[in-house]
Amino acid sequence: MDTLPDDCSVDESSLETYKYADMSRRELRSLIFHLLYAADAFEYQDSLHAIVDRFNRGFDLDIPQESEVVSIAQAVIDNRDALDEQFKPYLHNWRFERIGLCTKLILRMAFWEFNQKQIVSNIIINEAIELSKCFAEKDAYKFINGILDEAAKEIGIPQETEAESE
Repeated sequence: MDTLPDDCSVDESSLETYKYADMSRRELRSLIFHLLYAADAFEYQDSLHAIVDRFNRGFDLDIPQESEVVSIAQAVIDNRDALDEQFKPYLHNWRFERIGLCTKLILRMAFWEFNQKQIVSNIIINEAIELSKCFAEKDAYKFINGILDEAAKEIGIPQETEAESE
């Protein structure tokens, strides 16, 4: 069985003190990914609020129902078909049906972030690559990197802010 990369594993002894307010941006993205995965597993029949409630009870978490994580996950769920249509043109020599679920979820998240135009593309791409290394198929990160890099250039998402380039 493959093991998770070091930055994907969770120290079980720290789970009791793992609170929403203490999560990093990367951990919040991972949480969004997990919520999206669960929503897909329930074929989008269960409300996101019910899924969050199950996460909170089952994993002893404290995800606020009115949090940014829930809001983003709901937006990605609500717009999943449109987000899929946005990245389909970049699937050179690939059929949409052949792409794994985790890869699709990560691409949806990244394209949703592209649409918000609040985060520079190199951060969005890097975070998508890190998620794919943890949760998607073995070499999916290369595939995701290629799609997001091409899309960011074509869409015109800036790579870095002026402050970062100085």
